Amino acid sequence: MTPPRLRVFPAISRNRDPRTYVGELMRVARFADQNRFEGILLFEGNDVFVEPWAMAQHIIAETARSSPLIAVNPVYMHPFTAAKFVSSFAQLYGRKVYLNMITGTAVSDLQGLGDDASHANRYVRLGEFVTLMRELLSSPRPVNFQGHFYRARHLQLRPRLPPELMPEFLIAGQSEAAQRVARETRCIKMQMLPSDLDRGRDVAGMNFGIFAREGREEARQAARARFRDNVDDRELLALTVENTDSVWKRHLYAGQNAELADNGYWLLPFLTFQADCPYLVGSYAEIGTKLREFAARGLTTIMLDMVADETEMQHVRKALAASGMF
Repeated sequence: MTPPRLRVFPAISRNRDPRTYVGELMRVARFADQNRFEGILLFEGNDVFVEPWAMAQHIIAETARSSPLIAVNPVYMHPFTAAKFVSSFAQLYGRKVYLNMITGTAVSDLQGLGDDASHANRYVRLGEFVTLMRELLSSPRPVNFQGHFYRARHLQLRPRLPPELMPEFLIAGQSEAAQRVARETRCIKMQMLPSDLDRGRDVAGMNFGIFAREGREEARQAARARFRDNVDDRELLALTVENTDSVWKRHLYAGQNAELADNGYWLLPFLTFQADCPYLVGSYAEIGTKLREFAARGLTTIMLDMVADETEMQHVRKALAASGMF
């Protein structure tokens, strides 16, 4: 019997320098392509330096097999526009993409865009977006749709997308609204790595970073050298938390424990605004074992925060290989 395979979508650690942003993304994208990662996660938001659809096309054109995971927020585009992009990539490259469906961005950005929908209604809109987009991509006939946020009358996307290139939809969120929409739309549910490594671990998707070395203590020492605590960086995160209604971000922030736990869970990269998720720190063998345990509980997909450094990426590759599922 073939063992289960983990699909990995790396994402670069938070980058605040537009001069290095594209270079770091391409370095990770090429590394992912050469090592048979599924693709690479591309963020969306007012503060993202390159629009993710444009970046996805650049990556697809420069790689052999990569299927980017593109963040899609309804506040920025209509479902038909997103469907047209997916169809266009299929026509141009014969390549599948994945879509990370999100509602969150800074409250100030939503206000600037004139979007006053409540947190709950943004998820209603997200569910309608996914439903309409799927129908447009798959239906051989014109689509009629009547929702609260979207309406379509005899709307048709040409040509119809080949079934093998149909995108898979992921939804990240800790709120009840996010979980409900994920169930109703049959999207892959994503969550942050929990501090006990067990709670809620029976989800299909998880978001975390990996910092690994041959030995456990070597990994912990190297991690502390790479991610240093800093008062200014903590204050920067505090400002972003004040400017968000994201349940998952507030949940992580409430933890405020920067200690590297015995089980390898580490929140310091998030608390110092150097990453958007917790990290798992340990030896290749330790992390490989944990990944096998996660997969046994249903994990199939990982959004993997990654330092865009060739040496660090090789360490991550060895930890993934130690799982036997990559």
